[in-house]
Amino acid sequence: MNSTDRRWLFTVTILAGSFLLFLVQPMVARMALPRLGGAPNVWNSAMLVYQALLLAGYGYAHAIGRFAIRRQVLIHLGVLLLAALTLPISLAQIAPPTPGTEAWWVPWLFLLTVGPAFFAVSAQAPLVQRWYAAHPAAGNPYPLYAASNLGSFAGLLAYPLLLEPALPISSQSWLWTAGYGLLVLLVGTLALARAKPVEPVAEIASAPADTDASIGTDQTPGWRTIASWLALSAVPSGLMLSTTTFLTTDIMAMPLLWVIPLGLYLLSFSIAFSDRRCIASFLILIAPIVLLIDGGISMYTAGRADLVAGFASLVLLFVIAVALHARMYETRPPPSGLTRFYFVMSAGGVVGGLFAALLAPVLFDWSWEHPLLILAAAALVPLDYWKPMLSRRFGTDRARRLALYLALFAVFVGANWLWQQELTGGVQGLLQLVMFAGIVVLSVLLAARRWSFVVAALALLLALGGVNQINTSLTGQRERSYFGIYSAAPDEAGDMVLMHGTTVHGLQRSDPAQRLAPTTYYSEQSGIGLAMARAPAMFGTEARIGVVGVGVGTLACYRRPGQAWMFFEIDPLVLEFSERGTFTFLRDCAGGVPMVIGDARLALERAPGADFDLLAIDAFSSDAIPQHLLTQEALQIYLAAMAEDGVLLIHISNRFVDLRPVLARLAQEEGLVAALRDHQPEAAGSAIYPSAWVAMAREPARLDELTRGGDWEGLGEPKGAAWTDEYASILPHLMWRHFL
Repeated sequence: MNSTDRRWLFTVTILAGSFLLFLVQPMVARMALPRLGGAPNVWNSAMLVYQALLLAGYGYAHAIGRFAIRRQVLIHLGVLLLAALTLPISLAQIAPPTPGTEAWWVPWLFLLTVGPAFFAVSAQAPLVQRWYAAHPAAGNPYPLYAASNLGSFAGLLAYPLLLEPALPISSQSWLWTAGYGLLVLLVGTLALARAKPVEPVAEIASAPADTDASIGTDQTPGWRTIASWLALSAVPSGLMLSTTTFLTTDIMAMPLLWVIPLGLYLLSFSIAFSDRRCIASFLILIAPIVLLIDGGISMYTAGRADLVAGFASLVLLFVIAVALHARMYETRPPPSGLTRFYFVMSAGGVVGGLFAALLAPVLFDWSWEHPLLILAAAALVPLDYWKPMLSRRFGTDRARRLALYLALFAVFVGANWLWQQELTGGVQGLLQLVMFAGIVVLSVLLAARRWSFVVAALALLLALGGVNQINTSLTGQRERSYFGIYSAAPDEAGDMVLMHGTTVHGLQRSDPAQRLAPTTYYSEQSGIGLAMARAPAMFGTEARIGVVGVGVGTLACYRRPGQAWMFFEIDPLVLEFSERGTFTFLRDCAGGVPMVIGDARLALERAPGADFDLLAIDAFSSDAIPQHLLTQEALQIYLAAMAEDGVLLIHISNRFVDLRPVLARLAQEEGLVAALRDHQPEAAGSAIYPSAWVAMAREPARLDELTRGGDWEGLGEPKGAAWTDEYASILPHLMWRHFL
C-alpha cells in the first residue's frame, strides 16, 4: 500500500481532530455561561483564547518540523497523552472577577479550562498535512486543510443541533473525552503508516509533492508576503467576531448563534483551499458587489434589530472571507513552508481577534470595528475581474480620473440623499431599492482602481448613516463597556431614553409633573407595577424588595417609606447614568438604597436566606435575557433568597424566544404556582411599552392575592425539559415567525 492509498487515513485523522476542536468551543462557552452571564463579549473573549491557543499549536507544529517525521509523531503523541491528564473538561474553579476586570478574567478562565487539550489538538491539521507531504509520492497537501475545515464546520453544527439538545454538559464532556481517545489512536495509526523513515520535507521540495505551478519556489517568503498573509487572515477573523456581536446582542447569547458566523468563517477555508476553484472564483467575482451592498445595509440599519441586516452581515462575512482566504491561498508556499504559512495565518487570526474582542470595546464607544473591517476588506479584496472596466471605456488616464471623481461624487450625494429620505420618511419601497441599486452599480464601476473602490466604500458607509454615528460619538451620548453599548439621548418628545444595543432599557419623561412616573415596561398596569402596588398590603409597610437589573432606575419610584430595598447590577456603567444625573429615578426615589455591583446570581447565592418578600428579575443584555438566569439552579438561588411567602417576578419580554413554556416547566419542577401578565398598552406611541412579567410563589393563596382582578393568565403547558446549568436548549422555543 503506497502513500497515495493512505490519503484517506490522513483525511480521517484531520477531520476527527478538527471536529473535536470546534465541538469543544461552544461546549466550554456553554459550560461557562452560569458564571459569565449573557454578554456577547463572553463569546468573543472565548474566541480570542481559542485563536491564541491555535497560534500556539501552529507554532509548536512549525517548531518540531526540523525533526524527522517519525520523531515528530512520537513527540505529538506524548503531547496528546499529557493533555489527556486534564480530561474530562470541567470549568476551572477561580475567584469571580471584580467589576471592570471581565475582559481579562474571562480569557484566563477559558485558558485554564480547556488550554492543554485545545493546544494539543490544534496542532493536528498542519502536522498531519506535513506528514502526508513528506512522502515523495504524496499529492498536494493543502486540500487536506479544506477537509480540516469541513470537520470544524461539522463540529460546530453538531453542538447546537445534536449535542446540546440531547445531553447534559457533564455527559458532553465525557463524550468529547472518548473522541479524544479515538484521536490518539488515529495518530498512533499514522505513526505506523510513516514507520519507514522518509526524508524531511525541506530536502524533498523538488519531489512531485505538489504539481501546482502557481505555488512559488522560494523557501523563505519576504516580509511583504508575510504581511499580506497577516492582513488577509486578520480581516475575516475580526469580521467574524463583529458579526457575532450583532447577532448575540439582539437575539440571545447562545451556542446556536455563536456558531453561525464561526461556521461560515471555517467553511470559507474549505472553499478557498479547495482544488476545485469554480465556487471560489465566482465568490471572488461578486465580492466587491457584496461588500458594497451588505456593508451599506449594515450601516443603514445600525441601531435597529433588523433581521435582513443580520442575514446581510452573514453573507458579507462569508463572501469576503472566501475572497480574502482565496487570495492568500494563491500565494501559498511549497509544502516545505506549510507550517510557517499556517503559523502566520493563525497569527493574523489572533490579530483580528485582539482588535475585535479586546481593543475595540476599550477604544470605541460603538461597534466601529465593523465598518473599519469592511474598509480594510475593500483594501484587500481581489479586483482583477473589475479593473479593466474603465480602461476599455476611457482611452486616456485623464478621462479615467475624471470619471472616477464624478462617480465618487455621485455615490456620496446619492447615498446621503437616500439616508435623508429614510430619516424624513420620504422615498420608500420599490423606488428606495432602485435608488440603492443604482448607487451600488455606480460604486462597482469604481472597482476599476483600488483607491477609488476604497473611497467608494467609505462614501457609502459615511452617507448611509456613518456621519450620523460619528455625530453621536462626538456628542458623548454613547458609551461602551464589556457588557454592551449604551446611548442616552432625548427622543422626539424630549424624553430621555437609554438604549442598550437596539433595545430601549428605560425612559424618563421631560415633563416635570411626570418626571418620576413609571414608563416603558414598568408602568402601573404592567405585571411589576401591579405587584409593587400590592406589596404594602401583602407584606406590610416594611416589605423587603430586591431588584436584579437597574436600567434607568424606574422601579425605584415604587418604593414606599419603611420598605427595605436592594438593587443588583452587573455593569457599573449602567449605574453611572443615574449617578451623573442623566436619569434621576434613583436619586429622587431611592437615595441610600444598597447597590450590589456584580453578577446578581452569584451575589444572591452569597446573601443570607429569606431576605426578600418580593424579588424582581429584570436582567437583559440588549433584547436577550441571559440564559443562566433562567435555569433550575438559578431559580433555586432566588427561592433561597426569598421569604417562604415571598413572590418572584421575572421579566420575559422578548421578540424571538417564547419563554413561557420554559418558566412553566421550571415552576412545575420546583412545585411553584405561576401566572403571566402580558400587558399591551392601548395608546400607541406612548412612553408605555408592551411587557410580559411572570409571577411565581410557593403558596397559591399568595399568588391569588397578587393576581386578583389584575388580568393575569396561566403560563400554558410546559414544553421541553427543564433548563439547568447542565442542559438548556432554546430550539423548541424560538418564535420562527419573528425571524421572517
